[in-house]
Amino acid sequence: MKITYLLNTADALGGTERAILTQADYLARRHQVEVISVFRTSETSFFANDARVRRRYLVDLTGPTPRPLRPTSVDDAAYEALARSDSRLIPKRWERQFNRLADLEVEQALRSLDADVLVSSSPALMSLATRLAPPGVVTVHQEHRPSQLRGGTGQPLFQMSPRLDALVVLTDRTKDWFVDTFGTSAPRLEVIPNSIPDGFRPRSDLRNPVVAIAGRMVPEKRIDHAIRAFGKVAAAHPQWTLRVYGDGPLLPEMRRLAADLGLHDNVQLVGATDRMTEEWAKASLALLSSRDGEALPLVLLEAFAAGVPAVSYDIQTGPAEIITHGVDGLLVPSGDEDHLAQALIRLIADNEMRRNFGANALVAAERYRIEPIMRRWEELFTELIADHTKQEQTRADRLASWLALAGGSGFAPAAPRPGHVTVGPDLESLERQIEDAVPGLIRSGGRLSVVRDDLVPADVSYDNFSAVVDVLTEHGIRYWIARDAGVRHRVVVPLEEREATLAALARKFARAPYYAETLAAGAKVTSVTLAACLVSEPRAADAVGLRVFKPLVSPSRTLRYGPAVGCDVEFWVPSTKGDALLATRRTLLGDSISTAAMVPATVTIRDRQHPTIEPFAQRLVSDVDFPIDVVYTWVDGADPAWLASKNSLLSAAGRSPVDAAESMARFRDRAELRYSLRSIDMYAPWVRNIYLVTAGQTPNWLDTGHSRIKVIDHRDLFGSRGTLPTFNSHAIESQLHHIDGLAEHFIYFNDDFFLGRPVQPSLFFRSNGLAQFFLSPTPIPMVDVSEEDDFNFSAAKNNRRLIREAFDRVLTHGLLHAPYPMRRSVAYDLDKAFSDEIERTAASRLRDHTDVSVASSLHHYYAYLTQRSVQGSIRVSYVNTGDPNEHPQLTQILITRGYDAFCLNDTHHGDLDETEQVRVVSGFLESYFPVASQFERGSPRNQAVRARL
Repeated sequence: MKITYLLNTADALGGTERAILTQADYLARRHQVEVISVFRTSETSFFANDARVRRRYLVDLTGPTPRPLRPTSVDDAAYEALARSDSRLIPKRWERQFNRLADLEVEQALRSLDADVLVSSSPALMSLATRLAPPGVVTVHQEHRPSQLRGGTGQPLFQMSPRLDALVVLTDRTKDWFVDTFGTSAPRLEVIPNSIPDGFRPRSDLRNPVVAIAGRMVPEKRIDHAIRAFGKVAAAHPQWTLRVYGDGPLLPEMRRLAADLGLHDNVQLVGATDRMTEEWAKASLALLSSRDGEALPLVLLEAFAAGVPAVSYDIQTGPAEIITHGVDGLLVPSGDEDHLAQALIRLIADNEMRRNFGANALVAAERYRIEPIMRRWEELFTELIADHTKQEQTRADRLASWLALAGGSGFAPAAPRPGHVTVGPDLESLERQIEDAVPGLIRSGGRLSVVRDDLVPADVSYDNFSAVVDVLTEHGIRYWIARDAGVRHRVVVPLEEREATLAALARKFARAPYYAETLAAGAKVTSVTLAACLVSEPRAADAVGLRVFKPLVSPSRTLRYGPAVGCDVEFWVPSTKGDALLATRRTLLGDSISTAAMVPATVTIRDRQHPTIEPFAQRLVSDVDFPIDVVYTWVDGADPAWLASKNSLLSAAGRSPVDAAESMARFRDRAELRYSLRSIDMYAPWVRNIYLVTAGQTPNWLDTGHSRIKVIDHRDLFGSRGTLPTFNSHAIESQLHHIDGLAEHFIYFNDDFFLGRPVQPSLFFRSNGLAQFFLSPTPIPMVDVSEEDDFNFSAAKNNRRLIREAFDRVLTHGLLHAPYPMRRSVAYDLDKAFSDEIERTAASRLRDHTDVSVASSLHHYYAYLTQRSVQGSIRVSYVNTGDPNEHPQLTQILITRGYDAFCLNDTHHGDLDETEQVRVVSGFLESYFPVASQFERGSPRNQAVRARL
């Protein structure tokens, strides 16, 4: 076979380079192997390679001017200009190093490639391989990082993966994510781990007092954590040394850190070396302090091959696939430097444990021997070459189905990121037994999951809570409830009943798909296991808490419920003096509670009473327990009668319907309201009533008979004020407080606002009633209103004039495009304070440069300066759906689900075809909110509400 590997830099020090060159050297024994490196960055390569491997560089960066390494007569000035020009093939967010010169050289090399197989090593290079390789070449991509954790660098995966012949990942968890995300559009998926190069490898006798850590001096490796943690180790064992192998931009900073901590004699930063095989043999412990982003760390494999046990942060992928906790190493919660130090001290102090772990590390290293792993590569390549022609139609079908689903503009309906690795003795056997006992389970995020399309987080949280307390009650185990502001329920069990609790949960869930995270102080996750394994999981025996959950996943695989809505079972530990209990994590009452305050009481959760203690049964100062409503303004812009009325008014005013203010972009309806209501149903169950302000229109899917839905017509809203019909959102928003029955505290939503995760009312209002507003970083231009202004800016400038005249203060910024917390009494006061301007705005049937914007600015500044609101903080994202360059942001929003709210705004500056834009927006919203809300006529949740009436 002719096999070509494509790398960014083949001469640099890095895990990807090491893994690829190791494969190339091995395959060169029987095949023609070439390594193409886009860039040459050094006169010498860090890694030597087999002479049979042809190494070809395309762009030389070692001279004063970047130039191709092929013969060329073009002068330096031309290549200098090309090197300064942005790439047209690779956006900066995919790969910063690429430029126009690299484009030209890679395109020339790949289009003329003579190979059977082309293997790419980064998503950006994969995009080039799938576009530029000749039709007869098999394309394979190797993912050397956890794809589910990639940001912008992972975007090519969503656009190009279906074009591949095969995609190879390092761990089952990353493969699971690809399966969940791409479904039938995925290419052939294989899990092939990195391997340990063959040849003689010296072994450590584990007697040398050295802890070794190897990695580039970059933020991702968190070498500073290792140094600070070792400061605690050195205090207990001053004869031990930490040796840090690697170079990089943070090397001087790490030297200063070691010096500042007084660790001159205990921390040695020895730089990069190409003789790590010998260095591991000089160490007695390996250390890994990386953050999420490692896939399958080669340094741990090399340490194990030398018989060196390891201590590592338990990040989302990598270490837990290699290290078996308590057998050949120790895993500690990511970022916990104290636990990192304690684990090192434990192995340093216990020579017998360290020797046993070292022997087990050698056994574990056998799983990564190069010969069986490379046989898998050869078999894969052989099968792909044989089937390549037959698979052309399959590739085309995969791509067609994916583009139809994703829209083709950079958005992908991707699965959310999976959680920690699930561990436990006989895990596979137990999961098979559970699958046999519970029909219909699927695997999602690496765990057995129930498929549901009718549950919201509060329901799932309550179901997990009920399952746990039923077990405790059945076994006579005492418990009480600790109140929490979050969505999870917390159950406190006496420490002396921890063993009984583990046994009861393991027995009850022996044939049920329940999992448990074990928790250390601060609720730091130390492991995840099947609940059936709790008795045998070593980290459960001394855990100060468990997080019990049954994984659920939507049919679309884009919504997953896991530990975030689990039930916390906590074993509070007595204080040193014995006069208080230390909470596993902070409660509404603090980090500890005096035993004298633990007077029994009860609390009602839904329709069931549970034991608690008296302080948690009280109404706390921090409680936001007053009614809060939500108000929407909505219009069906496709309604012919509405359009005719609007166009008639535009014609009478001599204004063009394509003018920015009246652009159809502001009135398009892509069912955003349906999904915004779903977001409230999912993430804000505490909302009392929802008012929909419309121009005599009602969505046909909305259950207007629902007790919490109130439809308000403009005629009822305006009464004798203003002028109707109106097409001016500023006018409508100026009248919201006149809604009959509206609560004093309400939140105004545009229909393109969406909640992104469970939120509490305290995000919007303080417990004393103060509203919170969210300032935008975008300033309002400090000039007067002009006819060229967008109407939102002219309204903001008019607001500024009013605030300056009333308070002698000058506002500088608008508010974020996010839900607006408002108070009815403030709005009535605005009517009095600025009566002329409010009346003029209410009477303006089209947006006008004389308008004020009440809901998006004036209300909040006035409330602030009259001491009825304060500045708050919200995590929010804004996407202009008319700009295809912003569509990849939708994918990241979907994967991370880390925003309190987001806004999908279709501005008049958008340039995307309407049909494609609808497909992208609809695909995203259905992926994010697949559970039809109780407000949608005929949905399962709606039927359940109706059945209770």
